[in-house]
Amino acid sequence: MPNILIYLLIVFVKTIELTMTTIRLKMITKGQKFFGSIIGFFEIIIWLIVVSIVLQDITSDPWKIIAYSLGFALGNYIGSIMEERIGLGNARIDVIVPETEGIALADELRQKDYAVTVIDGQGRLRPRKILIVIVKRKDISEVSQFIMDHTDEAFITSSDITPVIGGYRIRR
Repeated sequence: MPNILIYLLIVFVKTIELTMTTIRLKMITKGQKFFGSIIGFFEIIIWLIVVSIVLQDITSDPWKIIAYSLGFALGNYIGSIMEERIGLGNARIDVIVPETEGIALADELRQKDYAVTVIDGQGRLRPRKILIVIVKRKDISEVSQFIMDHTDEAFITSSDITPVIGGYRIRR
């Protein structure tokens, strides 16, 4: 096999392996240990194959190191993009809106089957409503856009969560 094909194979396979690593780690941290372990099984097989190809006669062919490193970088990048699109787990969106808009916005979110808790708050100049919305991570953009379409005075933040006990079941 010509060297260029070996380099391309190394880049391609290492990219797949690192993409799998990124998704596996996210699955395990989100509580999906079984499926994460299955991915890990195949990931290590791929890793052993790639490393054995790269280490074979490495001193006379340093381009293998470049190909391996490129695959590593691409795998991290593609893995993070894929993980964002898959959107494993849940998120908490905190929304601070004017007091007059809070209840109506909460009701509209509930009609879309999102879990919403409303808290009274006080801004620097006037009363506010704080909405705590629990969503699937993959729905963060959709919910944020929905909120921005309904008010131009919202302050929105989000964070990953791991529910411990109770709460409204996320059905979407």
